[in-house]
Amino acid sequence: MTDDNAHDGIRAPLVLSIALLVGVFASLVTAPAAEGLYGAFLAALMVAIAANDARYYLIPNELSGAAFALALLRGATAVPDAGAVALLWPLVRAVAVALPLLLLMLAYRRWRGRDGLGLGDVKLAAVCGAWLDLATVAAVIELAALLAIGAYVATAALQRKPLRGTAFLPFGLFLAPSIWIGWLAETWYLNWLGG
Repeated sequence: MTDDNAHDGIRAPLVLSIALLVGVFASLVTAPAAEGLYGAFLAALMVAIAANDARYYLIPNELSGAAFALALLRGATAVPDAGAVALLWPLVRAVAVALPLLLLMLAYRRWRGRDGLGLGDVKLAAVCGAWLDLATVAAVIELAALLAIGAYVATAALQRKPLRGTAFLPFGLFLAPSIWIGWLAETWYLNWLGG
């Protein structure tokens, strides 16, 4: 093992641990009650999704499913008297966000003959919709896209490589933390309005 590999073997878990600690701490500070716990679990799941997508270009169904289930649990406990109706809005938002991305994925595949967006990204977009209001969803997807493009351009410039229209980008690496940032911003804003 070379020194560079040894440093990478230490650096990745350290960065993930710091990201997790920051996410949990910020969630609990922003919303000290049950909402903060939901946010802390969301942060942990988004860090895991981002790390897995960065390494394997894959978003595990188990992680997206857990984040989606957590959104439904959050919806059901936010207004316990509403019953099944409390689950309706997160589900409607999830479909409203995932369906256009699914159609985009299929249209791009048919047009170009290759994938431009993965099904894992579509499922993660459904998670985004289940957690966030639609206005925040739009900002989150835009933020993730800009971060992904910026990271790609910066990496290509640093490595002195030309930009390629067919380059693979792990979009979940950018979308997952953006979802948590969107939750944090929404929660902070609602607390600020209420306080």
